[in-house]
Amino acid sequence: MATDTLKSTTGASGASGLRRLLLDNGALTALIVLVIAMSALSGDFLTTDNLLNVGVQAAVTAILAFGVTFVIVSAGIDLSVGSVAALSATVLAWSATSEGVPVFLAVLLAVATGIACGLVNGFLISYGKLPPFIATLAMLSVARGLSLVISQGSPIAFPGSVSHLGDTLGSWLPVPVLVMVAMGLVTAFVLGRTYIGRSMYAIGGNEEAARLSGLRVQRQKLAIYAFSGLFAAAAGIVLASRLSSAQPQAAQGYELDAIAAVVIGGASLAGGTGKASGTLIGALILAVLRNGLNLLSVSAFWQQVVIGVVIALAVLLDTVRRKAGATPVTASGTGNKGRQAATYLLAAVVAAAIVGATSFLHSGSSDTGRSQRIGLSLSTLNNPFFVSIRSGAQAEAKKLGVDLTVTDAQNDASQQANQLENFTSSGLGTIIVNPVDSDAVTPAAKAVNKADIPLVAVDRAVNNATTAALVASDNTTGGKLAAKSLAEKLGGKGKIVILQGQAGTSASRERGAGFAEGLKAYPGIEVVAKQPADWDRTKGLDVMTNLLQANPDVSGVFAENDEMALGAIKALGSKAGKSVQVIGFDGTDNGLKAVKAGTLYASVAQQPSELGRIAVRNAVKAAEGEKVAKSVMVPVKVVTEENVAGFTG
Repeated sequence: MATDTLKSTTGASGASGLRRLLLDNGALTALIVLVIAMSALSGDFLTTDNLLNVGVQAAVTAILAFGVTFVIVSAGIDLSVGSVAALSATVLAWSATSEGVPVFLAVLLAVATGIACGLVNGFLISYGKLPPFIATLAMLSVARGLSLVISQGSPIAFPGSVSHLGDTLGSWLPVPVLVMVAMGLVTAFVLGRTYIGRSMYAIGGNEEAARLSGLRVQRQKLAIYAFSGLFAAAAGIVLASRLSSAQPQAAQGYELDAIAAVVIGGASLAGGTGKASGTLIGALILAVLRNGLNLLSVSAFWQQVVIGVVIALAVLLDTVRRKAGATPVTASGTGNKGRQAATYLLAAVVAAAIVGATSFLHSGSSDTGRSQRIGLSLSTLNNPFFVSIRSGAQAEAKKLGVDLTVTDAQNDASQQANQLENFTSSGLGTIIVNPVDSDAVTPAAKAVNKADIPLVAVDRAVNNATTAALVASDNTTGGKLAAKSLAEKLGGKGKIVILQGQAGTSASRERGAGFAEGLKAYPGIEVVAKQPADWDRTKGLDVMTNLLQANPDVSGVFAENDEMALGAIKALGSKAGKSVQVIGFDGTDNGLKAVKAGTLYASVAQQPSELGRIAVRNAVKAAEGEKVAKSVMVPVKVVTEENVAGFTG
């Protein structure tokens, strides 16, 4: 039974021995090189606070990846861990708050949920004979859907006693890091010291041979996927603790990060190899990359490119390593344990020495000019509205001569928390945040407050934390204006459908609530359908096409942003602007073009460029100690064909 611990051929010495050492510890070598490079490129990287940030940011991915390690070692795959993590956290929060279940039992219920999801995966694979890819892909969808059903699409406040898992001990040691280390030790013990661990390597190495040797492969796979579900539940609880809320859309895409961490750590997707230490190193590599690239102000889009390249190089290195003649050691062999520990110790000493040397590159730097450095964390850049906020912010920063770093949270509250932590450890003059969720950003915002860095919120408020200013337009008021405009255009009667934004986001909730409130004055208007289209034009097209099949007689559409409205217009074809009136939200360039063309009746314009400009202006004032208004409301305006020519945005 093979492990991924590789044994060099005898006789190697000198340069050949060094080459062998590097090849046999490719992931560790890559991590050392990354740490050295980031230390040389950024004076903010090698600080205690930032290194702790890296550990915290790696924690959730690492815990998920430890569970996935069991699966990959046995030649399987688990695409459901991100959704299972979200479902487990949602079950905990819902049962403890809405249902009044004691917190201890709620935690057990959350863990049981993760294990149950894993057992279902294992049953479908072992006894249903489904390919692991298909079985876990189905669970990805089922678990995410159940999370949305239980939460009704809205975040649920996490119990305070459990939220301590996202805190620090002694005001400096993050609890998520301790949980990560504990779960790593459990993984190492299971893989190296237990019967089921040895079975995983046997099944991954040759499933048929394992079966013929007497292993009950089907039962072992049930246990393997149950382990994966258990670790996913733990990761979900830690993630929700960091955000102080269970987000139904949390951990989207984290399954890919978890698989990447395992592969980067030296495991083979063909099975039979993998270890806990390698997985931890893989998760740290991803965290160091994201942290360092944020500090270096690298575009979020390029960050994805870099991470993809790193994953490809990791697999390539594994191929080179195997071709170099390294041979696997049997699972029962323990002779390399001392050598492995010595290797890690030597690596730590070398890294510390080189990093210490590179720190002199930044020893002459000071805090001069830090007040002229601003960080802006946007909820997403996959939407023209937020791209306009960025454009306005960048234009104002250039005008004022300040350095602006923009990051993209990709609608992930956890990723946004990471970005705010990175900004905080960089000691920026001011931080601007456009929250993914007003509640989920609170813990990270409080850390900004604790660091005595002014915080400016743009477009959406930050709850339960101090902000120097809120620059926003009122989404609720905008929703009311949209209802009034559409109802009056329809003459106070008719059937309409609503295209909602991404479930769980505060903007969707506020716009929808405002629209519903506004419609109360028009009892002749009937809402016949409401469906989410996730702020996306393509999904708006698909959802509207489907709704038209069931409701061909609709006379109006309210889309909670312009992108979905443009998709609805495409689905309506010649009906748009004639027999069916469509109203959008945001006042984006493409939306205003549709208003001019007459296919979009109106857009509730928020003037996003102006939001960005005012946010930067207030951030500079706050950094310099000047007094700024606590709330700056940029008026929303209903833009129709009649006034679109004079609207500047």
